[in-house]
Amino acid sequence: MKKSLVLAMAMALGVTASAYAANPFSDVPAGHWAYDSINKLAAAGVIEGYGDSTFGGDKLMTRYEMAQIVAKAMAKGANVDKLAAEFADELDNLGVRVANLEKKADNVKVTGEARYLYEDSSNGGNIDNSLRSRIWVNGQINDDWSYTGMLQNTQDLHDNVGNENTAFQRAYVEGKLGGLNVTAGRYNAFFANGNVYDTRADGVEVSYGSKIQLKGFAGKGTDATWTDANSEDHDTSFGNYAGVELTGDFNKLGLTAGYVNFKDMYKDAEYKNDPIGEGLDNAIWYVGGSYDFDGNVAVSGMYLKGDASYKDNDVKGVGSDGWTAGLTYKGAEASEAGSWGLFANYYDQGGMTYVAHTTDANTFDNEGFKGWGVGTNYAFAKGIVGTVAYYDTVSKLHDEDHDNIVWADLTFTF
Repeated sequence: MKKSLVLAMAMALGVTASAYAANPFSDVPAGHWAYDSINKLAAAGVIEGYGDSTFGGDKLMTRYEMAQIVAKAMAKGANVDKLAAEFADELDNLGVRVANLEKKADNVKVTGEARYLYEDSSNGGNIDNSLRSRIWVNGQINDDWSYTGMLQNTQDLHDNVGNENTAFQRAYVEGKLGGLNVTAGRYNAFFANGNVYDTRADGVEVSYGSKIQLKGFAGKGTDATWTDANSEDHDTSFGNYAGVELTGDFNKLGLTAGYVNFKDMYKDAEYKNDPIGEGLDNAIWYVGGSYDFDGNVAVSGMYLKGDASYKDNDVKGVGSDGWTAGLTYKGAEASEAGSWGLFANYYDQGGMTYVAHTTDANTFDNEGFKGWGVGTNYAFAKGIVGTVAYYDTVSKLHDEDHDNIVWADLTFTF
């Protein structure tokens, strides 16, 4: 079909344009019989020329090119039912292609956050003045699977020497296998509501159910630091872990029970060429519950029991059980300006009951700790939330090791 035949269609299309532009095509002079029709279609965005400003009216068109013109005319509200029927297959293919392109454009989402943190400690052990930025990338693999990655940059403002660190800290996939939900890769593992573990891990997590959910997990912990007798820090890991957790959601009441076993904790750290952590194991049981009174006030509690051993010998002198209690009122939501909340927690945990605790208080390594914390958060505007908290904790092995921490942060999300 010659392109000039499109002009015979122009009158039937009923396409309107608010104003005709100047002649857009050098090979369609003002005296040409189809000049007005071409200008009309060009002004409406239905036809386009070539890169050299020509229309090419004598060139042959494919059915697909014609379908593109019909589709644009339809988008302008033109009545082209007969043409749509003639090019139905091509329009259908065009529609699928456009839909796929639009879906692909939404396939990857980028979000992020920037957090300024100020932390002050009475014993000098926890002092922080930093800016942390996180960029999250989420890609939809298919209807059942997605990928998440996170790049983090931390700038230490405390000593004013420009210390900073950038690392790719998350990379995992989530999806479904039959009736199972699966997470695998480097993600944030969260055991016992954070009272046992709340940090990165390289592993896999499989769960089944909704209201009542059974979850199994296994992997290798990360982010551990071991301090030797000379007060020198060594980067290491929390060892390999495996466990299971059962949760139940009964409207206002929530229940949790679980078990996790850590093997060869800190084995990568050495002291005088001795792998001090190899053979250091810890198995932790926990049960807990929460109750939401009216959607605003909620209470929670948990009991934990640990069983640590070193090279098959029971660890002595470290507390093996513990408990926590919490109270919350409302809570700031980044999506809702003016929202706010209060929280209070009490901890009494032996050194065998936690590995990487979620609290911002001083947990005195694995000596065990007890104490309390209170805080508030407020959404100053959409995407801007501030938190202020105070913690008072003491070591369960050394009463003289006491710490008071003031924590304040301002987080921007986008």
